[in-house]
Amino acid sequence: MSLYDRQCGEEFARLEHRLDRYFVNMSMECPYQLPYIATFYQALFGPITEHVMELFLAAGYRRNGNSLYTMRCVECDRCIPIRLHPREFRPNRNQRRILKRNRDLIIGFNSVQMNDENLKLCEQFLSTRYPQKNNTALGYYSGFFLNHIVTSLELHYRKDGRLIGNAIVDIGQNWMNAVYFFFDTDEAQRSLGTFNILTMIDFCLQKGIDYLYLGYYIEGLSAMSYKSRFRPCYLKHYEGWKRFD
Repeated sequence: MSLYDRQCGEEFARLEHRLDRYFVNMSMECPYQLPYIATFYQALFGPITEHVMELFLAAGYRRNGNSLYTMRCVECDRCIPIRLHPREFRPNRNQRRILKRNRDLIIGFNSVQMNDENLKLCEQFLSTRYPQKNNTALGYYSGFFLNHIVTSLELHYRKDGRLIGNAIVDIGQNWMNAVYFFFDTDEAQRSLGTFNILTMIDFCLQKGIDYLYLGYYIEGLSAMSYKSRFRPCYLKHYEGWKRFD
């Protein structure tokens, strides 16, 4: 375990002791369609410092709207937090091809906005990729993306002025948290999910950010498993973050 993770762990243990009474277990069907009951250990928060958010991320927690949560499923432990250390990353041949394929895109940051353009793209993505769920773009923005906890931004990808990809990210002084990414499914050949992570890595390198959190890695689930192709990556197990090359 690195000195950074040991210090974060010790500080988070003291924080967790004070905040534990505010957390509750919420059980529901698995959002990743695994045949188990999912249990979210979560609490609602008001604004917190970016350092407190850093401690939660280092402890494997995620953000959903104004909630911070971790998984405490009884029958399953397949949701594994994954992060990258941008300074260690080297793109492989396929990732270099994806960078070249998307060099015609215009990339820009903006505040998180529930406007018609974003809602239309998000709705198209959800209805195409997850038609079996009762999901709406309005619900994702109002209940998931927008928050009063930390600083969040949108990373836009445009082709000839048209929005084809949008990443919701949280940003601190030394960390970036990938919250969600949606894109025009008619542009699937661009591998925009991979390109988005490559773009976030480049941003972290420019800003001197050491830790990029990618959410959960679930082995065998295509919507999640592609994250492990960024090497080296770090996966958080019970004993801490472990490097995988």
